[in-house]
Amino acid sequence: MNKRIGFLLFVFIAGLILLSASSAAFNFYIDWLFFEETGFPGVFSTVLSSKVKTALAFSAVFLVYYLLNIYAANRINFPLRNLHIFGDTINPVQTLTVDKPVKLLTFAAGFIISILVALFGASKWEEVLLFINRLDVGMKDPVFGRDIGFYLFTLPVITTIKSFATLTVVVTAAATMLNYFLRGGVSISEKSVSLHPGVRKHVGVMGIFVFGILALNFYIDAYRLLFSGNALIYGAGYSDIYAKLFTLRLLVVLTAVSCVFFIFALIKGKYRWVVIPAFITAIVYSGGMIIYAPLLQKFKVAPNELELERPYIESNIKFTRFGYDLDRIELKPFDVAYKLDAEDISKNDATIKNIRLWDNNPLLRTYSQLQQIRTYYKFIDVDNDRYLINGEYKQVMLSPRELSYSDLPSKSWINERLVFTHGNGLAMGPVSSITKEGLPEFIIKDIPPVSSADIKVSRPEIYYGEIPNDYVIVKTKVQEFSYPTANENIYTKYNGNGGIELSSYFRRSVFAAKFNTSKILLSSDITHQSRILLYRNINERIAKIAPFLLYDSDPYMVVSKEGRLFWIMDCYTISRNLPYSLPYNSNINYIRNSVKAVIDAYNGDIKFYISDPEDIMVKVYSRAFPGLFSPLSGMPGDLIIHIRYPQGMLEVQARMFASYHMTDPKVFYNKEDLWEIPSYSDKPMDPYNTIMKLPGDNKEEYILLIPYTPSKRDNLAAWMAARCDMPDYGKLIVYVFPRDRLIFGPAQINARIDQDSYISQQITLWGQVGSQVIRGSLLIVPIEDSLLYVQPLYLAASDKVGLPELRRVVVAYENDVVMEENLELALQRLFYKGREIPVSADKIGGQQAQGAPDTLAKDAMRVYEKALQMQRQGDWAGYGEKIRELGQILDKMTK
Repeated sequence: MNKRIGFLLFVFIAGLILLSASSAAFNFYIDWLFFEETGFPGVFSTVLSSKVKTALAFSAVFLVYYLLNIYAANRINFPLRNLHIFGDTINPVQTLTVDKPVKLLTFAAGFIISILVALFGASKWEEVLLFINRLDVGMKDPVFGRDIGFYLFTLPVITTIKSFATLTVVVTAAATMLNYFLRGGVSISEKSVSLHPGVRKHVGVMGIFVFGILALNFYIDAYRLLFSGNALIYGAGYSDIYAKLFTLRLLVVLTAVSCVFFIFALIKGKYRWVVIPAFITAIVYSGGMIIYAPLLQKFKVAPNELELERPYIESNIKFTRFGYDLDRIELKPFDVAYKLDAEDISKNDATIKNIRLWDNNPLLRTYSQLQQIRTYYKFIDVDNDRYLINGEYKQVMLSPRELSYSDLPSKSWINERLVFTHGNGLAMGPVSSITKEGLPEFIIKDIPPVSSADIKVSRPEIYYGEIPNDYVIVKTKVQEFSYPTANENIYTKYNGNGGIELSSYFRRSVFAAKFNTSKILLSSDITHQSRILLYRNINERIAKIAPFLLYDSDPYMVVSKEGRLFWIMDCYTISRNLPYSLPYNSNINYIRNSVKAVIDAYNGDIKFYISDPEDIMVKVYSRAFPGLFSPLSGMPGDLIIHIRYPQGMLEVQARMFASYHMTDPKVFYNKEDLWEIPSYSDKPMDPYNTIMKLPGDNKEEYILLIPYTPSKRDNLAAWMAARCDMPDYGKLIVYVFPRDRLIFGPAQINARIDQDSYISQQITLWGQVGSQVIRGSLLIVPIEDSLLYVQPLYLAASDKVGLPELRRVVVAYENDVVMEENLELALQRLFYKGREIPVSADKIGGQQAQGAPDTLAKDAMRVYEKALQMQRQGDWAGYGEKIRELGQILDKMTK
């Protein structure tokens, strides 16, 4: 009976091992096919060889150390005797009986544990690969004088070796002592522990390794001081250098001396000497790290903090600015004059027409209602970009129309995997244009895509996108659904080279096992020319190829000159191992937007382009993976004009620069000029794109902008601009406002809008009877040497299917706040006083510019209503001013 149970257990375990091995083999084969398909077999072989080599190295070292110790333990024979364990006696016959099994089991356990160690080693492949391909940065730390490359590439490997050595020594010691204990080499009584002489010598030898690891730990801790933090700075301060660093260096020496005492005590059997090394180490550690360092900080550093901490503050500023690439930010003054007039507005016509009036969320809801076409299509995001449309440089909003498999009306394997295989086209429109109904205008719309401009979509199919889906199979006998028409459905066939060819029944069986379905193997619709498309989610797809990069959360679609659709994704190289650099989060204190990834939405082809060739991390990755990256100059010209500075990168840099624009240690210490990202409506502002002329420039360009306010204040302090157009891509400029004047910030403008009785009354009225007023993002638009504040207002039904309509635009300039139906009318009130805006195009804010008489009549009515409002409020001075303005308008109408 027992033999049968044992046999069944053996079969069960063997089956599990075989199943796991088969699954791993299938995944390995599929990954190899995927890397072959995408053109990166070298990356696959490099990662694989690195994993195998590190796994074997870690496992071999562990196994050699473990087996040598177990072999040494098994060679010692113990006389037959009673073993006393806390007063109980173990029968000698029983001890003799377990001797051979204990030897065998502890020996065999090493091979099992070595497998787990191999997995640990394989997980460290990236650290080892970076170490092998390491480079010097050319910048040294201020404490040890080591190149920064040591901290980025070498110290992580040393730390891993320490962890591995600790694991190896502890596990081996535990197994060895268990071996001795069960075989009679160790006796434990209530008063003492008795060791066989051979055991004492063996423990002494193992103790050398324990003390070696302890010394290595103190050695690493000395370098880790450069990553410590306190209330003032990140990195080693005065007390760290003059108390903790000295203590740690002393502990390295004491650990070596203590090791000698430890060996002597065990060999001579004088157990009291065993306590001495541990006691000395603990006293020195406690005295230096726990007692002396805080006392030094309290009684010497705190009373003279600025003087003593100055060099360490300088290091913190220097390395943090390097870590977040803040040194290349150019500071310029921006002296606000508020002298805008009608001529300035006309000169900045392109800026005015590209002020974004559509926010992402309202526009996404509107696109979903107007352009989703069918329930199984879905817009999941709206992107911002710029195109040269009919010869005019325009900022646009666009959203890909992807296929949502969760919303298919009839779900079956054939529908999900063979018929409904792709999304179709996109919706695109100007950022500021609106129809008379308050809806967005379209440049590209419908299925198949229809364009009203010279930008066309010739290949609208989206096989690779942002919506997750395991796989589809194309080039089958089944026609793929393309798009619906009024009378019928249109079908198509895939003509690309994406995917893995199902050229044999073996491949089909592998994928059938992978996806746990026999239909891939048995379906008669699949031929030898059929191709299976894997990793169709673009985030998952590129992360599979280059898992060592950090990917932006907002990839965006681009229409090429030939009308093909591509995704562009910003990629980051990061590290948390830069000394003295303040961490942005637990994983980042060094970051660069060094790589741009381009993914073909039809074929799934991927290219990685280096956008920051000076980044040390991407240089090392390029050495580790030759052929993976291409220079940015190799990107096609119709795509490179669409690269943009990533919003996520600017957010990180802006938050760090809010403190680290202060480069003087005294100013930094006193936080005299601390900035912050402004908030209004209980949320911080996000960076936003616009087309504008930077101060002093004569040409409009596409930039990413974010403002600053002084800490805990609402007025503006500065604004940061990231240039996105070539050849100035990546340049950062911060324009600083005068500190002796009040420049309204977003919260203050928002409050002034709320305090305007006419605007607040209208918002209250619109928000009643099942309607919802959505206040859009408040944008600060620099024009010449002035600032214009623009906020769109949307009106939608309060239910979930409410269609947001852009109904009003609020514009603030200096002390004036106006609200009109569109941007053109608001600017007329502010700068033209009833005159028509002489723009080169016939639209601003989307609606047709009115003729002069009609415009003047509307202006007269608005001024009259404003005069009546001031009369009701008792503002007789304002009432008189409006009556005079009304008279001027009426006078013009009679001429």
